[in-house]
Amino acid sequence: MLRFLFLEFAARAGFKLVLSKPIPAGGIMRIAAVIFGLCFMLPLQVTADERVVRLASLNWPPYSGETLPGQGASVEVVRRALAEMDYQLVVEFFPWSRVVHVAEEEGSRFHGYFPEYFSDAISQNFIYSSSIGSGPLGFVENNEAPVVWHSLEDLSRFRIGVVSDYVNTSEFDRLVENGHLHVAPVVSDKNNIQKVAFGRIDIAVIDQNLLEYSINNDPELIPLASKVRFNRHLLELKQLYVCLRRNYPHLAKVLDEGLQRIDIARIQREYLQSLNDSAERNSIPDGN
Repeated sequence: MLRFLFLEFAARAGFKLVLSKPIPAGGIMRIAAVIFGLCFMLPLQVTADERVVRLASLNWPPYSGETLPGQGASVEVVRRALAEMDYQLVVEFFPWSRVVHVAEEEGSRFHGYFPEYFSDAISQNFIYSSSIGSGPLGFVENNEAPVVWHSLEDLSRFRIGVVSDYVNTSEFDRLVENGHLHVAPVVSDKNNIQKVAFGRIDIAVIDQNLLEYSINNDPELIPLASKVRFNRHLLELKQLYVCLRRNYPHLAKVLDEGLQRIDIARIQREYLQSLNDSAERNSIPDGN
């Protein structure tokens, strides 16, 4: 009877045993203890690994960045949402040109990437999360040559900077595609800020929070702060998302439920305010 119970337990645990000769009762008990121990430890190990979400990202302050407090406002939102569901977040940073590639390549160690704007094309390959925050998208312009416009068609005579492979707005990207708007792609927002400041282009598409953070914190851009500003006509208040690989629909559900449990707008607002407060403190001359 003891031998039968042992074999039944081993089979249900997923172990296939072939016994060529009888095992003493004491031996059966010892082997059973080993199998029971493995059955106890392995599920815990798998569960712990399954509760880690690995995402690729880029240095796009103040939303994401490896040197930012908490790695950025968007990272903070996602981390808190996953924590609500007892999940951990691990983020690795890459140049934007590599972020999507490392997230979608075959055998990738990442579950997805972020932050991203919505795009019909991207949604064919990734599952979009619920919104993880928002950012005002518009143009950076030269203080001495402000651009007045009412519709995007008004911008056809201007030199417009964009970042390669960035999603902008559907209308803007459509007008670029059909040749109505003339753009000059670069590899980073920083390049565009510099080009606008020096008059090499008229305007460049940029997030307002990113512009303000950059000219207040980047040593190479701080001297240009008086030369540029955010154009007063907003393109769009863009929502930000996590893009998850299509073979992880359960993680999309987990993240969305976690996002429902937190106050996303408050977290982002308080994060940005803390950055502004820190910048102001650092700008006050030392009285000693």
